[in-house]
Amino acid sequence: QVQLVESGGGLVQAGGSLRLSCAASVRTFSNYAMGWFRQAPGKEREFVAAISRNGGSTYSADSVKGRFTISRDNAKNTVYLQMNSLKPEDTAVYYCTAKGAYGIYVRSTVYSTSTEYEYWGQGTQVTVSS
Repeated sequence: QVQLVESGGGLVQAGGSLRLSCAASVRTFSNYAMGWFRQAPGKEREFVAAISRNGGSTYSADSVKGRFTISRDNAKNTVYLQMNSLKPEDTAVYYCTAKGAYGIYVRSTVYSTSTEYEYWGQGTQVTVSS
């Protein structure tokens, strides 16, 4: 079982920055590919960014490319989402998610579909004011 706890959300003005953190309670964090999704009121959950279990590969949604950066520190069992140049349309609850990725052939694989992920955090609210 993997427990994920997000932190770092809050209220920020447009153009500002936030860094989200997700701490994982798991024995071997480096066995898990990680991702961030978000859900705005009245909208479906959408993919934001993903990182492979070894941190060597990342992938971001077009809507956040050039503004958001995903990273991980396997020694700290933590994945981060650095969000710069925030826009009001980035307002949403942000969820951290994890997927077991065992074996050498998937060590650099990233996953962008919510159904591929096994574990989800409770979410952290990000509100961007105009």
